[in-house]
Parts: sequence; C-alpha cells; structure tokens
Amino acid sequence: MPNTLGNLRLREFVRLPAEAVIGAAVLLSLPRRPRLITAAISGAALGALTVLNVLDMGFNEYLGRHFNIVLDWELLDDAQSYMQDSMGGSTAVLLTIGAILLAVVLITLVALATVHIANLLARHKANASKGALMAGTVWITCTAFGVQIAGVPIAADHTAGVVKVHAHRALDTLRDEAQFAKDAKADTFGSTPPAQLVPDLRGKDIVFTFIESYGRSAIEDPEIAPGVTNTLDTSTKALAKAGFHAKSGWLTSATFGGNSWLGHSTTLSGLWIDNQQRYRTVMASDHLSLTKVFKKTGEWDTVGVMPGVQKSWPEQKYYGLDKVYNAFQLGYKGPKFSWSTMPDQYALEAFQRQVHGKERDKPLMSEIILTSSHQPWAPIPKMVDWDDLGDGSVFKAIQKAGVKPGDIISDSTRSKQEYGKSVSYSVTSLTQWLERYGTDDTVLVFLGDHQPMSRVSGVRASRDVPISIVAKDPKVLDKIADWNWTDGLQPASKAPVWKMSSFRDRFLTAYGSTPNPSK
Repeated sequence: MPNTLGNLRLREFVRLPAEAVIGAAVLLSLPRRPRLITAAISGAALGALTVLNVLDMGFNEYLGRHFNIVLDWELLDDAQSYMQDSMGGSTAVLLTIGAILLAVVLITLVALATVHIANLLARHKANASKGALMAGTVWITCTAFGVQIAGVPIAADHTAGVVKVHAHRALDTLRDEAQFAKDAKADTFGSTPPAQLVPDLRGKDIVFTFIESYGRSAIEDPEIAPGVTNTLDTSTKALAKAGFHAKSGWLTSATFGGNSWLGHSTTLSGLWIDNQQRYRTVMASDHLSLTKVFKKTGEWDTVGVMPGVQKSWPEQKYYGLDKVYNAFQLGYKGPKFSWSTMPDQYALEAFQRQVHGKERDKPLMSEIILTSSHQPWAPIPKMVDWDDLGDGSVFKAIQKAGVKPGDIISDSTRSKQEYGKSVSYSVTSLTQWLERYGTDDTVLVFLGDHQPMSRVSGVRASRDVPISIVAKDPKVLDKIADWNWTDGLQPASKAPVWKMSSFRDRFLTAYGSTPNPSK
C-alpha cells in the first residue's frame, strides 16, 4: 500500500512483499495457539499500518508532509471542524463516523483474514512450506537482478520500511522536543530595554496582516497568476496615487497547505515552528514575539483582529495583545463563506470602526488575520461599496449565488481558478482599506502564511510566500533599502528568499532595536 496518492496505481499491488514470505515461514513454525495469536496481532498491525498510509496520503495532499504519529492526532479534530464549516454539520458528522467505522472494520477484517490464512497454511503445511520457499527464492532473485514491472521493483519490503520511517520520525520528534525547549530560551532581543526596541517606528500605526494561503504559486503559477498579478499591479498603482509605496520579497514558510498558526508563530517569534509540539512550547515561553515588542515598549496600544477564532484563544498572552476581537465581537450578521466566518472587507471595516478609527492617546499596533482565501475557496465574497457594508447582511445574496464547495473540492483546475480569485479579493480588500483609511503614520506589513494545498500549488511547489511592507513615510522603506526587495506589491522571481523565522530579527534590527540576548 503506497502512502501518496501519486503512487496509488495497480503496479504497486503486483509486488512480492518480503514481510509476507517471512510471515508465512513464522506462522508455519508455530503451534496452534501461538500461531493464531501471532496471526491476529500481525493482521491488526497491518490494518493499522494501512490506516496510517491513508493518513499519510491525506497529510501529503493537504499539508505537503507525512503524518506524525506522535503529534498529529489532535489535528484530526481540526480536520473535523474544517469539514463542518465547509460542508455542514450533518455531512461532517457522517464523514467522521464513516471514517472511524472504516478504520475499525479495516483493522478487524485484516486481522481475521490473517488468521484465516494462518489456518490454511497449517492445514496444507507441506505445500505451504514449499510455496514459502519458492516465494523467498523468487524474492531474492528479483532483488539480486533488479527485476521490475513498469519501473517498479517486484521484490518489496515496503511495510518494514514504513514502520522504520514512522519509528525514526517518532524518536526524532521526542528528541526535538527537548532540544527546541532549550533553543526557545535563547532570544537575541530577550533582554533589550523597552527604550531600545523599534525606536525608528515610534509614533507609527503598525499593522501586521496575514493573508490565508497567499503563496508563491498565486504569483507564479501560469493558471493562477494572471488574475493575482493584475490585482497586485492595480493595487500598487492605486496605493501610489494615495501616496503609499511598497517593497516586497519572499519568505519560506514553516508550514504548507494548512496549520496557519505555525506560519504566524514562526514569523512573529523568530523561531522555526513546524509542528504542534514546538508551537505549544513557544506559546508557553517568555520568548519575545514581534507583536509583544510593541507592548513591551509601553508606547503602543496592541490589538488583534481574528475573525477565524471562534473559541477561547490563550495565545493572546504570548502575542502581547491588549484586546482580541474574535468572530463574535466584530458585529457581523451576514452569512459564513464556507470556513471563513466573514468576508475580509467586512473584517477590515469592523477593525476601522471599532479600533483604528477611534481617537487614542497612543499609536496602535495591530495583528490581523484575513480568512477569505481559506480553502475550499467557495463561495468567495465580492467587493461591495464600503459605505454599504453595514452589519454584513449585504453579503447574503453574494454568498447564496456563489460556487458551492462540493462543486470544486475535487476539481484541481476549478480549485486553482477559485483560489486565485480569493487571493485577489483578499489583497483588494486590504489595499483598498489602506487607501481609504491609511494615514501618513500607517505602516502595513502583510504576507501569506503558507502555500495552498498541493492540488492547487503542485506537488513540487516551494514553501515560499510573498511579503510586503507599505508606508507613506519614505524613511520607513529607506530603513530596508539594503534588503534588496522589489519595489511594489509583487516580488520579482529573483527577489531575496529568507526563512520565515529570520524576519523578526531582521525587522527589529532594521528599525533600530539593540540586540541584548536573554541570559
């Protein structure tokens, strides 16, 4: 059984597995009771391994990586929530029950089948022994001569290899947990006095914005790029007319296809956070996040706008946010757009109305997570007149007339088309908000959190995402002139590519922060 969809072909199932030959030999040598116990346990283990192979297929398809048996079980709950938001509660419940029953039935039936085969071997011991010897000879011969069918070796030891890979991955995860906990304690700016943090941004309103699934493929994939690049060009010109200018580059994300919080935390912590254990470790640490820097200075009010958050969010403390507006605190009365609780345009208008547009004694530092470009990219909102947004009811007709998730979820071409439209919508919402409400002191930093799933971005896609810094004050962009980023909102293909974890320190250094490592 292969563990990627690309290898799910008939030729993979005409191979001769060494594990079957060895298993037959072992079962033939055992008395009745030990034989039945061994067969049942081996069959159940083989069924469980098949379940792991299916999980590997899903994780490779959606997240561009293999399933981690130590860390990833809790992500299945997130997957169930995603299905519920995208396809409806009843469908999600039925699919969840079906998946659980399928796993149980698969493990049980393979165990029963293995017991049945063990009994057959015992009843025909002489012939079975000859057959096992012949199969072993064929396996060794095929291995020695490299015999293949359609490019696939006949002799296989795939099952043992998969077990070995999972075992090594589990051990590496446990070792990484201890090492990363030590690494997280080290912080280049951990002991920097507040007065020496970002002095060159004093008095500025800083907005850090993540655009969901905004990856390099949106700009460079020939099936997606035309619409997105046109949006970026149009937005660059519109912003320039309003007095804003931008520089753009690339960051390599710590995640792919999903798990957006890993991209957010990697960018803002300056640590490479590519799994859930690392995320938990950082969230419980005193490691200084980029957003918390502004709170530490005492010179900024700090706020988060999180339309995708629908439950308690203890990460607020780590990110140093005085106030967080979740999906239920932005006054939205319109429909959900699949997983996204509200259109980006509305979330930004609510941010303006409830936070940014109000008079304050201090400048504002904001972290905003935009969600309209979240898969399954159907239905997608459309821009409406900003003065007509109201409580969001205006989107009811747009949502009703939109494409249904089921219409595109298994269609790669349509998924690409709708994905591109969703990114264009998110970028347009953000840049129009800046044109409309930005001031001489507004500094916008926006980037993607990760590439879209491989069905859209491609199986060999990079993990790069675009990042842009936009400001009216020329001094702000002058500070990053030596970064060699591209002018405008569209980074050139040869623009610098940095690891996402390097951004925090580069940003703090560029704007005058003094390194003072924590002890």
